[in-house]
Amino acid sequence: MNYDPKPITTSNLMLPPELSALTEQLAENAHDLWAVQRLSEGWTYGPRRNDEAKKHPCLVPYSELPESEKEYDRQAAMGTLKAILALGYRIERYG
Repeated sequence: MNYDPKPITTSNLMLPPELSALTEQLAENAHDLWAVQRLSEGWTYGPRRNDEAKKHPCLVPYSELPESEKEYDRQAAMGTLKAILALGYRIERYG
């Protein structure tokens, strides 16, 4: 298999400052979605990842994650927001 990823070009985009809070909310939501999926598959918290025993150290609230894990989720959220903008959409808050 010869896979050649072609993500949407977003290197020329800067997120406006008002999207910072949204980025953090989306990062936390991404973590929660991941955790719901893991828990539904029978995974539980464990101090070290163990795929055989279905234990994972990141099955904790977002606020308790190491900064490196939060940053992973933030980068994914920022990438999605930038892709939305690059595709010509606007992000507006209502209410």
